[in-house]
Amino acid sequence: MIVTVTANPSLDRLVVLGGPLQRGAVHRAAGAAADPGGKGVNVSRVVHAAGEGTVALLPADQGDPLLVGLSRLGVPAIPVAVGHEVRSNITVTEPDGTTTKLNAPGAPLAPEAVRALEDAIVTSADGAAWLALCGSLPPGLPDDWYARLAERLSGQPDGPRIAVDTSGAALAASAVRGVALLKPNAEELAELVGRGAEAGAEFENRAAAGDLAPVRDAAGELQRRTGGAVLATLGAAGALLVTAEGAWAATPPPITVRSTVGAGDSSLAGYLIAHARGATPPRRLSLAVAYGAAAAALPGTQAPRPEELAVADVRVIAL
Repeated sequence: MIVTVTANPSLDRLVVLGGPLQRGAVHRAAGAAADPGGKGVNVSRVVHAAGEGTVALLPADQGDPLLVGLSRLGVPAIPVAVGHEVRSNITVTEPDGTTTKLNAPGAPLAPEAVRALEDAIVTSADGAAWLALCGSLPPGLPDDWYARLAERLSGQPDGPRIAVDTSGAALAASAVRGVALLKPNAEELAELVGRGAEAGAEFENRAAAGDLAPVRDAAGELQRRTGGAVLATLGAAGALLVTAEGAWAATPPPITVRSTVGAGDSSLAGYLIAHARGATPPRRLSLAVAYGAAAAALPGTQAPRPEELAVADVRVIAL
């Protein structure tokens, strides 16, 4: 069982443009959709589509449009009542794949809702293979909330492995012992090792040119700090995995990018699916990259299905 936590979920509204986005202009959309979203929700959607067991924990009231959407997809969810509607995020995609996101901040959680969510996490994580703590934190939760949960659960005899996919101060606070997997993108990885976010573009550009040393060194530094695995996603350049056993890099299959929203979440889901099936680290990386590429080739935040993967076209090399 792969349990996901989305502390700040969203209803993801997609607007598809027929031409380039022009600031200040009136656009007629070529298409539109609304999907249940938030990083953990996206991971659970992919895991469910792959036929693996999952449950999505999130703060939302019964009847919320996000929960209605999950129910229609058949994705199991455990909601915690909060007394307000889940935020909406807006994604605008252009024909060349350029994606613009407008994310609402979300509403603070009342103390009783936080306690109820934590209790649900502890109960659901018992005996689970993985607990994935995903996405931004709503206003009011401390930056180390994920780290506290990891410390509380990772040492239990039947406790799950902990994966964290977040950003900013919450990610920095989570780079600690007890976290089995961190999934930063290039910008987040650069920040974690003190290089500054601008170094993330350098990581991606040099990786695309075949120079993997900078991102390998940064991910290796982070792996030694946490003792867990580091899955660094590098956009069109693929991804890099560093574990205590070694380091590997993978390049994605050729695709036409339609929306990058949820691609990193799908990569994380691919890794967790592969790990749950007993796959080797290179195979986990291969499936992670295949899932990320498949997600980027789909509009909006659709969850890629196994038949949409091009795993055979992913190239993995040992570093």
